[in-house]
Amino acid sequence: MPWPRRGNARRSLQLLRPESLEAATAALGNGSVALGGGTDLVPLLRDRIVEAETLVELRGVVPRGVDGTTIGAGTTLGELEADPEIPQALREACSLAASPQLRSMGTIGGNLLQATRCWYWRLKYPCFLHGGSTCHARQGAHREHAIFGNERCASAHPSDPAAALLALGTTLRTTHRELPLAELYRLPTEDNRSVTTREPGELIVELEVPQPEASTYLKAMDRTRFTFALVGVAAVRSGGETRLALAGAAPIPWLLGSPEELDSATPLPGTAYKVELARPLIRRALDAIA
Repeated sequence: MPWPRRGNARRSLQLLRPESLEAATAALGNGSVALGGGTDLVPLLRDRIVEAETLVELRGVVPRGVDGTTIGAGTTLGELEADPEIPQALREACSLAASPQLRSMGTIGGNLLQATRCWYWRLKYPCFLHGGSTCHARQGAHREHAIFGNERCASAHPSDPAAALLALGTTLRTTHRELPLAELYRLPTEDNRSVTTREPGELIVELEVPQPEASTYLKAMDRTRFTFALVGVAAVRSGGETRLALAGAAPIPWLLGSPEELDSATPLPGTAYKVELARPLIRRALDAIA
């Protein structure tokens, strides 16, 4: 299909609809990228942050739906927010993510892998994530950036559901392996600028989400709806243990060992407010699951 470009330039993309998961993984690479709901990928293609010759459509081959504590990676956020059997933190996180139209398209597997909203990265500055030596946010505008894990890259991970799933102790099954959700993410280093451990051609297939005793997700935003988190807090109580995770606070979803760990945050001058914003959110979240 022809792809309209800015400046009237055009290019062609092929759309491949494989009949099996094995065929989908075999088709990836060499100019092919996976297409789930497309809510994150399509803008990246439009802005040429991602280059592709072929889109491999995953609908029909990646599981979709909820079966007990197992969630297919092709399940949409809209479906999850409406399912009463889903843990409350995940339902709330999905309902607070984006607009109803985007939630009806975006899949939970794709949401876990969505790209940073950092404007330096999206404008293709030669930043650390793009292979450069500088995080431009550290010297430039950075009001929406990270307060943890920001030594090399100060971008903030945008996913609300990822924080909820991290606090819930979710396990992923991919086409290559089974792993705790926490092991999907990594901070970028000089040797590897990626923020995930996903291997080439690896697809998320299913999520195993334990049912907690209580959970909640709270989110501070610039607007009351349909925007990314300045800070999101997921709190989960299960088996006598309480787990906290943050969205919008680090280049990856951030597991917080205790409320006191906020004191070890490393905010930039323009993000110090996020630390103080997180404190009452954490208190409210812990009260909600007490």
